[in-house]
Amino acid sequence: MEFSWLTTFITAAESGNFRKTAELLFISQPSVTVHIKLLEKELGVDLFLREGKRVKLTEEGRKFLIHSKRVMKAYEEGLEDLSAYTQGYSTKFTIAISPLIADTILPFVLKTYLNQHPEVEISVKIIESVDIEAAVLKEEVDIGLSCLPGNHEQLISELLFKDRVILVAPHDGRDEETAPPYDEEEILTSSYLLTHNHPAYWDSLSRVIKTKYPSVRMMKVSQVHITKRFIAEGLGVSFLPISTVRRELLEGRLVEVPCHQISLPEACTYAIMKYEHTNQQEFLRYLSNFRI
Repeated sequence: MEFSWLTTFITAAESGNFRKTAELLFISQPSVTVHIKLLEKELGVDLFLREGKRVKLTEEGRKFLIHSKRVMKAYEEGLEDLSAYTQGYSTKFTIAISPLIADTILPFVLKTYLNQHPEVEISVKIIESVDIEAAVLKEEVDIGLSCLPGNHEQLISELLFKDRVILVAPHDGRDEETAPPYDEEEILTSSYLLTHNHPAYWDSLSRVIKTKYPSVRMMKVSQVHITKRFIAEGLGVSFLPISTVRRELLEGRLVEVPCHQISLPEACTYAIMKYEHTNQQEFLRYLSNFRI
């Protein structure tokens, strides 16, 4: 039995058409027919029922499809591992990262970590924090870096660091040394408050703000990078983790507004795992050394 036969069989089973299978695999339609006949002869069963131009799986074909996919997955994983080994990699793991974390410290940490550990191969998936726990639980990723803690009993949730949340407004060009300080109430009541760009603290913070400043106008903006763009364009203000706006503050595009009437929350970063493997723990120890 050849792997090319299995590839043809799986593709034909999913497309239900030998002509479409030939197009997807860049082979001739007679080659598709030959592959299927050879596979059926090897197995001693019919895998397809022919219905005009379309085909559908027999009962035996449906059963064999499950095993075929498992075999091809194992084969492809073996090729990936061999390729990684020949490139000098001895360790591989996949990380799920929320968009917010991906936009802050992680790119620099990954660069420095991989420079020091060239034998490690890391794959990164960008997943919203609310979906990271499920990805770890299903073992689609090895580590989740999330703004939300993991709550499932089978998972390990570790707090990596906390981030100060600040009120951010557009820079209006004033001289900070001579101009009067920004007024918290004026800023919040004269601008739209851009909310829900972080999954953890906005529901409770919104209630506190509405209690203190009932006239504040709110606009939900789900992504931090869009929120920052809106603030810079003068569309509103927001409460953001300081790590997400550090560069904009240094470059003078945004300013921090001191808050004295509202108790501000902290934004947390959690590592979520199903297993505590040595290499993953080493990566997390390295990551925790970089304070936001």
